[in-house]
Amino acid sequence: MNDSSSPDIIRHVAAGQLCCDPIWEAAYKRFETPEQEIAKFIKRLRRFGFETLKRDCRIVEIFCGRGNGLVALERMGFRNLEGVDLSDSLLEEYRGPAQLHLADCLDLPLDANHYDVVIVQGGLHHLPDMPTDLDRALAGVHRILKPSGKFYVIEPWKTPFLVFAHAVTELSLMRTLYAKGDALAIMTERERVTYEQWLGMPDVIRETFQRHFEIESWKTTWGKLAAIAAPRVH
Repeated sequence: MNDSSSPDIIRHVAAGQLCCDPIWEAAYKRFETPEQEIAKFIKRLRRFGFETLKRDCRIVEIFCGRGNGLVALERMGFRNLEGVDLSDSLLEEYRGPAQLHLADCLDLPLDANHYDVVIVQGGLHHLPDMPTDLDRALAGVHRILKPSGKFYVIEPWKTPFLVFAHAVTELSLMRTLYAKGDALAIMTERERVTYEQWLGMPDVIRETFQRHFEIESWKTTWGKLAAIAAPRVH
């Protein structure tokens, strides 16, 4: 573990992998400040019930980006934290004690039956080959979770609110007046193919989850899927 000015990254793949393009990453960084994102993540984790979890449980966040989800967990008192992402430029921005892995979340280089919690906060909808990639990613999560572990998921979901939000933020006047809306519109434009692919197959997504997990909670409100799942016994 590393608490210094540079993050502790185990590099399982070469740097510079094709992940999120620079324009998307720049818009992502403009969408929220780190503190705004951390505060959002803390509220989300509390809604998931993380305050009831043991602080020494092993947690890994996949598609962790610049690591603000890990910072949120740290501030809640969790100590055994790891993060996985394919973008070395985003991982390099993290500051904290968590162990980071530069790796493909479709091929998790982590020990089997090792983690109490796996969490993803907006990464699965980037997968290019659906539902094959989703099936592969979920199989990997299932493999690294303990039988008693839990998988926590936040992803965009096509609800009336999401449709309305995108319609408003994509208006040229709104993009001029509202910087956050402009950043969201750019992010959507840059990932439109995978984003719309994800939003267009809700039944397939749920069926794929059910292949690997027992779904304990599946809520779709305000443009988000919030799910909690436990490994299915094969």
